[in-house]
Amino acid sequence: MNHEPCLRSMRVALTMNSFLITPVPCANKKGKAVRKKTFTFTVLIFACFNLTTYLSGCTKQPTNTQLEEWHQEAITRNEEMVTTHKQNAQSNSEWQLKIEGKNLTGEQIQLSLSKLQTLVNKSIQTREPHNTTAPEAIVSFRGVPVSTLLEEFGVDTHVTEVTFVSYDGYRATVSIDDLRQYPILIALERNGKKISRFEGGPLYLVFPYTDFPQLQSKYPDRFWTFYLTNIVLGTEPIQLQVGKGLLDQTFLEKLPQVNIEEAVGYRIGWPASKTKLHGVLVRDLLAATGLQLPKNGAVIIQGKPPVYSDAANPIRLEASELNSCDILLATHWGEDAQPIPAKMGGPVTLALSSDCQIQSGNNYWVTFVEKLEVTP
Repeated sequence: MNHEPCLRSMRVALTMNSFLITPVPCANKKGKAVRKKTFTFTVLIFACFNLTTYLSGCTKQPTNTQLEEWHQEAITRNEEMVTTHKQNAQSNSEWQLKIEGKNLTGEQIQLSLSKLQTLVNKSIQTREPHNTTAPEAIVSFRGVPVSTLLEEFGVDTHVTEVTFVSYDGYRATVSIDDLRQYPILIALERNGKKISRFEGGPLYLVFPYTDFPQLQSKYPDRFWTFYLTNIVLGTEPIQLQVGKGLLDQTFLEKLPQVNIEEAVGYRIGWPASKTKLHGVLVRDLLAATGLQLPKNGAVIIQGKPPVYSDAANPIRLEASELNSCDILLATHWGEDAQPIPAKMGGPVTLALSSDCQIQSGNNYWVTFVEKLEVTP
């Protein structure tokens, strides 16, 4: 029996879903510390619960050393996210929802909260899986059905899936047929009050479990998406900004193609075992575009989720790292080299080969890569 997927799932349970949380010993995924209300928004209890579930289903148990290592990873990620959100001065009034991908205009659509408020036309009452102290309580959400946005702004007829992306890079993908059939909601209010950043707002993807219980098995609690920032219709074509140029798939295909096989660090929606990735090396791309990387310079990688464009905590690849190991811009994956879809963070992701000795290496497995910038 291959135990690696089981053990890796345990690790993911502890480290994958590091949403905005508070320093309590354990609480529900994406929950919140018990304060005045029954709604909790922390990660660690959910991780503990999931870990118990995984342990009960696995024949090979992790060692104490592994558990401690994964626990420390979760704590570190927790501290990083809390710091990021404390330092983020963006108010809810400045929050924007971006609709991208295969809409009828081909252009990105940006919606402010005030614009979304004009589209609010639906309330639903449903159980909420992250309400840990009263899991059977019925909560009232008010917001914009995703179907309203699809109708308002249009979507290409070939699109079959829509991917919802959070501030911190978390993502969930839903069938477009289900979005049209059910009142799956982008909630702006919970029980008559605006959803704060601390509570996972201001935008929260909600599923009407109570009225349509069949949705719970198809879209379990991990699909409820906090602090939503992007909606991707289908999978976007490759548009990679490098310096002042905008590169497409045709350009990348002319460069040397490189394959690596690694246990990926994306954590969400990828196989647990080693996976083949296909693409171009960052250093080859820089050479092809004529960008000179100073000896002590670096390349800043930016992705769609705002956490990957944070000037205070950039994804920075030093020149020495780019020259000493294979750092890949992956565009295809698997034995048959399929394009990387949006539900896996495509069309372009950043990947590290096993020879890269980069501290906090998993932080560099960036999804939805959109921009590379050379800096001294």
